[in-house]
Amino acid sequence: MILAHRIRLVPTADQESYFARACGVARFAYNWALAEWRRQYAAGEKPSEAALRKQLNALKHEQFPWMREVTKNAAQHGIKNLGRAYTNFFDDLKKYRRKELPWTRVRVPTFKKKGRHDGFRADNGPDKDHPDAVRTNGKRVNLPIIGWVAMREEVRFAGRILSATISRRADAWYASFAIEVEHEPDVRIDDTVVGVDLGITALATLSEGSKVAAPKPLRRYLQKLRRLSRSLSRKQRGSRNRAKAKTKLARLHRRVADIRTDALHKLTTSLTRYRTIVIEDLNVAGMLANRKLSRAIADVGFFEFRRQLQYKAAMAGSAIVVADRWFPSSKLCSTCCAKNEFLALTERTWTCASCDTSHDRDVNAARNLARYAESSPASACGAEGTGREENFAVKPAA
Repeated sequence: MILAHRIRLVPTADQESYFARACGVARFAYNWALAEWRRQYAAGEKPSEAALRKQLNALKHEQFPWMREVTKNAAQHGIKNLGRAYTNFFDDLKKYRRKELPWTRVRVPTFKKKGRHDGFRADNGPDKDHPDAVRTNGKRVNLPIIGWVAMREEVRFAGRILSATISRRADAWYASFAIEVEHEPDVRIDDTVVGVDLGITALATLSEGSKVAAPKPLRRYLQKLRRLSRSLSRKQRGSRNRAKAKTKLARLHRRVADIRTDALHKLTTSLTRYRTIVIEDLNVAGMLANRKLSRAIADVGFFEFRRQLQYKAAMAGSAIVVADRWFPSSKLCSTCCAKNEFLALTERTWTCASCDTSHDRDVNAARNLARYAESSPASACGAEGTGREENFAVKPAA
């Protein structure tokens, strides 16, 4: 099993300069390979990622000697990323031709721009002369050429480090380690079931009645984001003040993302104590089309919640059951299974007309989801269609 662990670095000024140059080499190699790929394709040739790497190796000593100042992995993996991008593009193109994907979702490889998604990769690989090019010792990591770099924390997983991807977010540098570990999920013999109803006011409502509040970081910092954006737009392009304003805005965006990710990690980790976790198959793209709720929905992070829950449940030996998208979890009475056809979205509490039971909308939906897993989908209250149990693989490393 390969796990990824991202740690913030504490580099010196010289190390930051090296990181910036390595990112520039990786970006240049990617853009050079993309231009060469398009030229060869227009000439009727069949370009490939391996051939482009050999071609660049033959040219860089004479035409691009400055590329030798950084690790060779930066340029090589830049071209490998292009090959992966074209593989994804051809896969999307096949789905488009089968009418499984709209053209707007087809990802065509484009040139990279400085300052956006800067990063490079260094790995151990099969090189016999440098088997430990990337290694850690406590709160520091050894990288090719640059040497030891301080880190904020130690690597949490014990295993063989395959690679380290160095990236920049705002003015901070991070190292994402791909670690090969031996892990066997625990055999769960308990029969605990929990239904999870996601929402905007409460991030998640569990079938046991507890609620997890949504941090809503974007809503909290929206006014400050607007103020910093206006300040950036008024700065002269190319000036140092504009660079400072851009960094300040990017730092705030990073804080918003970190708050949201931290809340999701804590929630998904706590849910893995249950043997069976029942969630809804939400149409997030359709929900974001609602202009009145799109910002609040994006601020919660429904997709990221499901992605994290998938690989954490696989590691913990838990099973995920996804309720059918049309299962009316909110409209069903969790006591008598009567259906309230006229329940509006604005009604947060309602009383069942059949059994006179008062319900909290979210708690009632979570209890119906838990019942969805305990009984067969066909016999669940008002169930239409079938549910599915998913055992997802662990998240692939970067």
